[in-house]
Amino acid sequence: MSDWDTVTVLKKRQPKASTMKSEQAVNAARRQGIAVETQQKWGAGSNKQHVATKNTAKLDRETEELKHERISLDIGRLIQQGRQAKNLSQKDLATKINEKPQVITDYEAGRGIPNNVIIGKIERVIGIKLRGKDRGKAIMPPMDTQ
Repeated sequence: MSDWDTVTVLKKRQPKASTMKSEQAVNAARRQGIAVETQQKWGAGSNKQHVATKNTAKLDRETEELKHERISLDIGRLIQQGRQAKNLSQKDLATKINEKPQVITDYEAGRGIPNNVIIGKIERVIGIKLRGKDRGKAIMPPMDTQ
């Protein structure tokens, strides 16, 4: 039994779809004269998940500039005066109310966004009312009813 007369033909595997889409494969097909069809995907390469064409004209007509409300400078001065009266640095006050020192800096400079929780903590530590009509007055400690 001699296998000298039989011929085995190995077929080339067809290229995968991902390799056929590569720039090299497309250029090779063009050189060979094969018709290559290309399509531009809509919205490809951009993060456009939802079309917002209805509201764009409305937004363009909008003239009001929206900004966050800032804490007033007089409250910032009250915080600073109360803190200095208790001989606290900004860092000490921030530590006592469990906030970052930058929060105290922003509040004193009038850049902070008002947060009633933070303002309440500051009021308790420095002992000065920062909200309401009697702003700047000392807070009376709660009386024991025993």
